[in-house]
Amino acid sequence: MRLSELKPSTRLRKRGKRVGRGQGSGLGKTAGRGTKGQRSRSGRSVPPGFEGGQMPLKRRLPKRGFTNIFKKRYALVNIRDLNRFKEGTMVDNQALIDSGLVKGVYDAVKLLGDGEIQYPLTLKVGKFSKIAREKIEAAGGKIIEVV
Repeated sequence: MRLSELKPSTRLRKRGKRVGRGQGSGLGKTAGRGTKGQRSRSGRSVPPGFEGGQMPLKRRLPKRGFTNIFKKRYALVNIRDLNRFKEGTMVDNQALIDSGLVKGVYDAVKLLGDGEIQYPLTLKVGKFSKIAREKIEAAGGKIIEVV
């Protein structure tokens, strides 16, 4: 079989039911909706989760938990990722965004101590781990905390 020999199937798309077109069609008069009731009427719509007037499950279950709307979101950057910067560079939030290490919207950057760095860098970050500070200072660099 070749691509040129392919043909669409004989019943490519099934035709929709033609309702309300006379008794002989099998779907005349009430058009398959039955008689009376909310579902038989035009314009009927039931909101999602509506249980016919019974107290909905969503309201019957107890509520748990809490969402802190003042929570700060930190972009996490490891020391091993800082090897892309040249020796003696001043690395701040904008430099991290430009290099692609920080993507998205965050309140601050947190420096973590995973990995190694051999040369000094000056870092301006919102937060840092104790190990990260030790490793940066051991390499001759320094960390400036931005509030």
